[in-house]
Amino acid sequence: MVSDRVVAPATPSGDGLVDDVLSYGGRYYVRLTGPLADENDRVLKHGETFVLVDRHGDIRPIGLAEEGVYHEGTRYLSRLVMRVGDERPLLLGSTARSDNSRLAVDLTNPDLVGPDGVELLGNTVHLARRKCLVDGVAYERVTARNYGGRRVILPLSFGFGADFADLFEVRGTDRTMAGEHLPPRVDREGGEVTLSYRGADGLLRRTRLRFRPAPEDLTADRAEWRIVLEPGAAGELELAIACEPGEERRETLTYAEAGARASASLERAISGLPVITTTHERFDDLLGRSAADLRLMVTQTEYGPFPYAGVPWFNAPFGRDALITGLQTLWLAPELSVGVLRFLAATQADDYDPRSDAQPGKILHEMRRGEMAATGEIPFARYYGSHDAPALFVMLLHATWRRTGDVELVRELWPNVERALHWIATDADPDGDGFAEYGRMTPDGLLHQCWKDSHDSISHADGTLARGPIATVEIQAYVYAAWRGAAEMAGALGLQEAARDCAQRATVLRDRFDEAFWDDELGTYAMALDGDKRPCRVVGSNAGHVLYTGIALPARAARVAATLMDDRSFTGWGIRTLAATERRFNPMSYHNGSVWPHDTAIVGAGLARYGHHEAAATLLASLRDAAEEFDLRRLPELFCGFPRRPGEGPTRYPVACAPQSWAAGSVFMLLQACLGLDVDALHMQVTVGPGQLPPGIDRVRIANLAVGNGSVDLEITNQGSTLGADVIDRRGNLPVVVVN
Repeated sequence: MVSDRVVAPATPSGDGLVDDVLSYGGRYYVRLTGPLADENDRVLKHGETFVLVDRHGDIRPIGLAEEGVYHEGTRYLSRLVMRVGDERPLLLGSTARSDNSRLAVDLTNPDLVGPDGVELLGNTVHLARRKCLVDGVAYERVTARNYGGRRVILPLSFGFGADFADLFEVRGTDRTMAGEHLPPRVDREGGEVTLSYRGADGLLRRTRLRFRPAPEDLTADRAEWRIVLEPGAAGELELAIACEPGEERRETLTYAEAGARASASLERAISGLPVITTTHERFDDLLGRSAADLRLMVTQTEYGPFPYAGVPWFNAPFGRDALITGLQTLWLAPELSVGVLRFLAATQADDYDPRSDAQPGKILHEMRRGEMAATGEIPFARYYGSHDAPALFVMLLHATWRRTGDVELVRELWPNVERALHWIATDADPDGDGFAEYGRMTPDGLLHQCWKDSHDSISHADGTLARGPIATVEIQAYVYAAWRGAAEMAGALGLQEAARDCAQRATVLRDRFDEAFWDDELGTYAMALDGDKRPCRVVGSNAGHVLYTGIALPARAARVAATLMDDRSFTGWGIRTLAATERRFNPMSYHNGSVWPHDTAIVGAGLARYGHHEAAATLLASLRDAAEEFDLRRLPELFCGFPRRPGEGPTRYPVACAPQSWAAGSVFMLLQACLGLDVDALHMQVTVGPGQLPPGIDRVRIANLAVGNGSVDLEITNQGSTLGADVIDRRGNLPVVVVN
């Protein structure tokens, strides 16, 4: 199945990971140089384009200056400010539609003296700003309605500008090259302004703003109207912002046409999802928002749907994120996993390339399309610094095969599985000790190539940072699951020798793993082995991933569960990445004490796997409660790991992405774990239980759960420490088995 070890042309370095933000942090992390422009920014996304505006609907270059209209990693509009006279309108309300297709902002005028010298009292004119995004064009419609008793002349203007900054430049990464801003073109009669930039990569990028009706005064950075409104009358104007790379000139629609197209596109992103309702209204809101966020984050590729990681910093393909999102949502949306697998198979590394940390068989970490990636200022045009993604790829294919019964998909992607497994057995383990250990191949690469990839995330008990190459505990767990899954798939393809080889490798790894990583004094698994094979004896959430894959010996599970659920690790809102008693604990850090919803969900699924159903239900309740405290009931990428305090909500992490795909998928993974729900197309069977639902969720109804050519409508009820299930409707011969 896997050939003998080979020596790679470039071997991972044994980095001494110094306590220094100039390592990982200084170059690629999001620099906290000021506050966010708005803590509750509004988001639209479609394909390679996203819009980030404040609650007023404006784009303002203040604070971190993160707002804008972005396309393919470049900010095409960096300023858009609406004014009534010289004043900012007063905010009445702001929200995203439940399907994320539109943003709705309601404003009114402040007290001001109009151009005719007549005073306009505040709250006279209602200003409705509506925004949508489709096919690389951001649209806005402004409707002004006069609720006063006399005629109003409303002075309305937009100020605008485009800096064409690369997203990494916005994040704080220093530029080493620069392009050229070209003279703007203003078509006053046609109501259009074109702003242009020729990048250091040679690509011409244009932002074309089209106003309807044409403004009364139009310059390269400002559009002005005088809107005459009789009592009770309304006036309307529209704006289209087209992102045009190269020689492309985009079609611009009316706002109504664009809105309809945006809604239809989101509905197609993940089609035919089962409908889930419960007895807990606010939990249903979380389910609805999470499903809408997943649809929003999906980009259609030539290989199928693919969930981009998060807005604003990670609106790009990320292998690890997409694979975990696929695992989270597989029971609901197998088509998403198929798209992820085919995309990552097509971009699997073929050669050794130290600059991109590529080795044959590795799975993509991330792929960027901005100017800095094209010029090589950052190594992420196509970057492979994920040591866990190859194993996760095999895991997801195995799980997708069980969920869909599609052996032809396994046959199609088996060559990619073989290459991933060959990498796991050779280059992933440079010293041949049986464990997968990472070390970057270039000083420009990521120091840590596990999911906790910030510069200081892997340390020893005394706080010193671990020296590489590093074997983290969860990567070994993923590799174990990959070998086991590959053994079953090989058997299905009639490859009996390969099946035996993979099964044997899984068994050997499990035995050696327990000996190397179990720490009886800690009551859990060590987070990692450093380059000297010394265990990193710290308590972290990584051990929950060990439970998730099944590599943990059953005798260890109870102690791991107790460690994860005690006050050191469980905040009341979720599981900390690092326990509060550890030397490097910081609840405001990225990976050393914060709470990540996807991490908590994996921990919960692992706890349920080993029979700790009450703990899994507690974690589902904690994320449900946390979501109620966040804007739009949207789970963010992460939040701070402070303990839950009566009457207070969780503490925001200042630059967390929201929406984030694997945060949105977390609630579905945890719900599946609490229901003990297994959808097995190989045996055409749905299994419920054992499991337990949290208090307040007494019943879960799942409509149109499809398996093969059949489907069922289920109602699952909480019966104390057990579950009951009733089939409300059944199409085809699809048994439902309840296990308690």
